[in-house]
Amino acid sequence: MHAYQQRGYSLLSHLTGVQIWTQKTHARAFSWSSLTNVFSKGTDGKPRKRLVILGTGWGSYSVLQNVNRKLYDITVISPRNHFLFTPLLASTTVGTLEFRSIIDPVRNAGFRENDDFFLSYATKVDFAQKMVEMRSNDEAKTIARVSYDRLVIGVGALTNTFHVPGADQHAFFLKEIQDARSIRNQILSNFESALQPGLTQDERERLLHFVIVGGGPTGVEFGAEVYDFVRTDVARLYPKDVKMTKVTLVEAQHILQSFDKNLQSYAEKKIKERSNFNLIQDSVIEVTKRSVRLKSGQVIPCGLVVWSTGLAPRDFTREMNAQKTKQGQLLVSKRLQLISDPDPKGSVFSLGDCAYIPEGPLPCTAQVAEREGRYLAKLLNNDDIRHSEPFTFKSMGMLAYVGGYKAVTDMPEFKIHGVTSWVLWRSAYLTRLGSLRLRLQVPFDWFKTFFFGRDTSKL
Repeated sequence: MHAYQQRGYSLLSHLTGVQIWTQKTHARAFSWSSLTNVFSKGTDGKPRKRLVILGTGWGSYSVLQNVNRKLYDITVISPRNHFLFTPLLASTTVGTLEFRSIIDPVRNAGFRENDDFFLSYATKVDFAQKMVEMRSNDEAKTIARVSYDRLVIGVGALTNTFHVPGADQHAFFLKEIQDARSIRNQILSNFESALQPGLTQDERERLLHFVIVGGGPTGVEFGAEVYDFVRTDVARLYPKDVKMTKVTLVEAQHILQSFDKNLQSYAEKKIKERSNFNLIQDSVIEVTKRSVRLKSGQVIPCGLVVWSTGLAPRDFTREMNAQKTKQGQLLVSKRLQLISDPDPKGSVFSLGDCAYIPEGPLPCTAQVAEREGRYLAKLLNNDDIRHSEPFTFKSMGMLAYVGGYKAVTDMPEFKIHGVTSWVLWRSAYLTRLGSLRLRLQVPFDWFKTFFFGRDTSKL
């Protein structure tokens, strides 16, 4: 019986391609739900291949939405079960938008009976065996292995702290919904705490001093949202706090460096015009619980630090047995195929922030990742990619909100700023939202904020 059971497990493992065991018991089991995957067939009568997609960011989600479902059974592995519309993430930190207004559940992308989604972290890839190892994102920490015919790696990147002491421990990042929620709660806590009796004036001012490290679009737009919040809602709800509130943006060079210089100058001018908004050209060398220290020696007492300076690869890609850059990005060809892919016809691909094309490096933006995803979805229609057209990218332009109903727009055809640019900023993002639900919820949130103010409830 024991030998028969062993043969049965071996057969089932071969059929399903999914092996599961837990770290606590190491008792191995197999998923019966995937058994039908073996027998799924496309319209031509041939068995469909198994496409495994790692991540639910801009690149991976674009592949999922556009790939030909007649050719593949799909497995998505990600520690989050939603797609996040990151260009509007800063708006959720002060209540301009609600959190659920900018996320789309992955399962809404049309999962069929033979498709799978696993709420897990990908931890290892065995290219020789065509297997992905994953760890579930729950208390059980279940370890499993999933087989693939083709693999898409789009796990994104982390915020780069450049090993600045204290940044990981005391600064907030703005990459996920959880980050925005934490920032929002900290801001509201600081405003309430500053009104408590018994505090010194210096302590009140420290609590209401918010420091932003990094002058890219994320840092500038977060600062703009805080400025609007203070100007419209804090003045009404916390009249004693408003004069003490201050925002400082620290950038080593110039803000919005990827934008046209005239637009950079306009954004800097608008920030400097604001009495409670400082722009400092310097570098942060230390972050503590109560302050930041600059390279010039200046120490800025503060109640919140938001860090938004560049990207760093995840451990998953940095430790992968594949050709990488010194920083840890995966090297890919112009067809987004891993240079280390053992299959010349194409079995492993990578896109977005975790990938690097040596022949033509591209910026790590949502626009690039989304376009790469569309391209890769079409490329996967081919059994052999060697004669396919390489990926090309033409920028559609850049947008950034600078506060006070003003924005900057850097398009190939024109450069504008001011209120007109703000209208274009909102219109462009509204049309890019993935689902009808989001396209209804976002303008509704804008309407509520304009007429009734932001929700200042601490969650």
